[in-house]
Amino acid sequence: MSLDTTRMRDYVSLPDIFSLLNASFGFLSIILAINAELILAAQFILLAVIFDSLDGWVARKTNRDDECGFGKNIDSLCDVISFGVAPGIFLYSATLTSDIRYINILVSLLIVLCGILRLSRFNVISDIGTTRDKFVGLPIPATALVLSSFYLSGLFTTDIGLIIMTISSLLMISTIDYFKPTSVKIAGIILILILMVCMPQNIQIYLMNIPAKVLFILSLIYIIFMPFMALFTNLKSGPHVR
Repeated sequence: MSLDTTRMRDYVSLPDIFSLLNASFGFLSIILAINAELILAAQFILLAVIFDSLDGWVARKTNRDDECGFGKNIDSLCDVISFGVAPGIFLYSATLTSDIRYINILVSLLIVLCGILRLSRFNVISDIGTTRDKFVGLPIPATALVLSSFYLSGLFTTDIGLIIMTISSLLMISTIDYFKPTSVKIAGIILILILMVCMPQNIQIYLMNIPAKVLFILSLIYIIFMPFMALFTNLKSGPHVR
């Protein structure tokens, strides 16, 4: 493909379809959140997480040659919608009746801005050819995952939600290394939990929201584990004093 090619069919491949499905569910989640359909909105964010994982898996399985970087860019743009804007709108809608209205607007905006910064840095790191076996900063889908599962668990409160999302947003733009969950078993467990959480609400009530609670706890552990490990490593190494 020549560099002056502008035909869309010369850029789009199968993995990009999954990226677009990711963005589609993110957009639909925004519409649902605006209309106060918060349970469905949270479930659609979780479905976007699944499609975000599938696009990379399909790209690896099909040995995609993405020399122009189209796949990387469309993935980041879709992630901004599903894991930046959608969680921001969701958090605002979920806390709309609280007495700290302006704070929830600021935290919602923080999610979007930190998400944009995090994805931009990721693209820069990729552009210069830096390969890492870890994420620099909290991956943006984890932020959406913890918010959605928290709300669906039945444990959601405005104060705790705002605190968690503020911390998660700042961790996205941190330099803390987060391990990539490449294990098939871990990915399978997360997939099963998400699918269970996305079942009809009457089934969720029958299960006492246990799948959502488990998913929330696992997401929270992932978010806070690495900062504590980094702090422990720094304390253990201690000051180098002669």
